[in-house]
Amino acid sequence: MKSITINGSQRESVGKKATKALRNAGQVPCVLYGGDTPVHFSANELAFSKLVYTPNAHTVVIAIENGETYNAVLQDIQFHPVTDRILHIDFYQLFENKEIAMEIPVLFVGNSKGVKNGGVLRKNLRSLRVKALPANLPDFIEADITPLKIGSKLYITTLENDAYKFMHPDNTVVCLVRRSRTSIDEFEEEEAEAAAEAAAELTEEGAETTAVEATQE
Repeated sequence: MKSITINGSQRESVGKKATKALRNAGQVPCVLYGGDTPVHFSANELAFSKLVYTPNAHTVVIAIENGETYNAVLQDIQFHPVTDRILHIDFYQLFENKEIAMEIPVLFVGNSKGVKNGGVLRKNLRSLRVKALPANLPDFIEADITPLKIGSKLYITTLENDAYKFMHPDNTVVCLVRRSRTSIDEFEEEEAEAAAEAAAELTEEGAETTAVEATQE
């Protein structure tokens, strides 16, 4: 998985007054959990743009100015209710031999047969929560929708991988192809044409039988 480096400064004070002063200076107060003790630091708000404002999943290298570095993942983020500015971020420290749960985006690939026939693809889940060792965390989970016909569903069990495990029930539907009004009309039209052809064949067979009987008489 791709990683983003965040350069931060150790926070000497974590009180409300100091926190407000950091925000006024364009800094975001952060806390790193998961280690022996929480690490309080701050970083420029712009440093988080590639981490927060993206659908992609990333791990983070937190580089503190005192020389300490930590591998982590974003755990929680708080935004201002009016301005949407970042108010606070919590990170969780990664360890090579310890599994971590993380939301991974789903990448839908292929052209569904059902969609080609007029159906509508419904994406129930655009990200999935997986648990794995940090080295096995994928950038995305690929979901091939090519085989899906109208009315078909893609279950999470189809996407199973030995490198990680899903934190969802086996009957979780990732996406499905719904019948649209157009596809219903087309389906009914096909049925009507098939019925008409069958009726025509029966009529022809009946006419031939009648002609043969008349000749024999």
